[in-house]
Amino acid sequence: MPHSRPHIGTPARRARLGRRHLLAAAHRAASAEEVADAVVGLHATDAATVHLAACARLAVPDPGDVERALYDDVSLVRLLCMRRTLFAVGAGLAPVVGSSTAQAIAAKERRDMTRWVTGAIPGWDERRLAEVETKTLTALAARGEATAAELAADVPDLRDTAVVSPGKPYEATVAVSSRILRVLAAEGRIRRGRPRGGWTSSSFRWAPGTALADLAAPPAPEARAELARRWLASYGPATVEDLKWWTGWTLTDTRRAVAAIGAVEVRLEDGVAGLALPDDLEAVAPPEPWAALLPGLDPTAMGWRARDWYLDPDHVPRLFDRNGNVGPTVWWNGRIIGGWAQRANGEIVWRLLTDDGGGEAADAVTAEAARLAEWVGDVRITPRFRTPLERELTA
Repeated sequence: MPHSRPHIGTPARRARLGRRHLLAAAHRAASAEEVADAVVGLHATDAATVHLAACARLAVPDPGDVERALYDDVSLVRLLCMRRTLFAVGAGLAPVVGSSTAQAIAAKERRDMTRWVTGAIPGWDERRLAEVETKTLTALAARGEATAAELAADVPDLRDTAVVSPGKPYEATVAVSSRILRVLAAEGRIRRGRPRGGWTSSSFRWAPGTALADLAAPPAPEARAELARRWLASYGPATVEDLKWWTGWTLTDTRRAVAAIGAVEVRLEDGVAGLALPDDLEAVAPPEPWAALLPGLDPTAMGWRARDWYLDPDHVPRLFDRNGNVGPTVWWNGRIIGGWAQRANGEIVWRLLTDDGGGEAADAVTAEAARLAEWVGDVRITPRFRTPLERELTA
């Protein structure tokens, strides 16, 4: 790339991260909705992550505010979307995410489920599947909220089972209810209600939802352009490959989206070609020094495919599992410097993998660990995806 292109190096990217991802203390948010909008969406595969990621960025950490947004106001909407991952996104952005990403994923989920149900369970065809789905939605509407078991009591067909991966080491017998409810949720026709336990619980009740097809959504190309704009505003500058990885789009769709918003070429560190919004080329003042303890699957840690500018590659084996899921991380001024965990007795423990920042960083991390322990209280957190360092710290 010619050197006439604007240069935005690593220090400038880290300054943007501290401010725009609400990680520097002076830039923390007042509500869960503000947090989700700042990072585009909160990873929601692990029930605890949404609360931990939001509270790390709230001026006054409060899991009750996250529950309000998810279950009372429904101003945060869970969608199976980018990279076929569950995210909680702001209700205003949900139609864009639906059209750009979630609808195509839901369509594939339905095709796969229909093929499985009609091929693996005797007596099931597409007509019966449609009838069972209608009965399920009717039963849920009558109850208001229900567990899968309660719905199966109302609709006995949901109890039918089939063997998946027969003859394989991971062979399993699966109830048809799990596949049907997953697809109805992917389509937005049902949604996760309040968990049956605390905010870390993955046991929840289903509630009626708003089908993706019923949302007033822009056409897919326009939606992809808007999502690309929102992502670059929060995560830029970044590469085309970063955006392609984060969204799960094809390279063609990714390139068309960034072209539609007029993204401009910039030079990143070592001359790597990147993209930025045309009004985001000026220098950004670094925030005050900051530390953060972010949870496994946090959107910042999982925001880019190329992570060398904020993560030493030598630390990846200890901080990620074998499937590429990040565990709990410790940050200092825009860089991952270690990991943390919670022991069975509730103690928050952490370990630095580098001496960057020296005593100032250690003091700031200690303060953040105390802040986390205070609002977590008696709740115990075990990440859904365990990583080597997290296991070491809890041993």
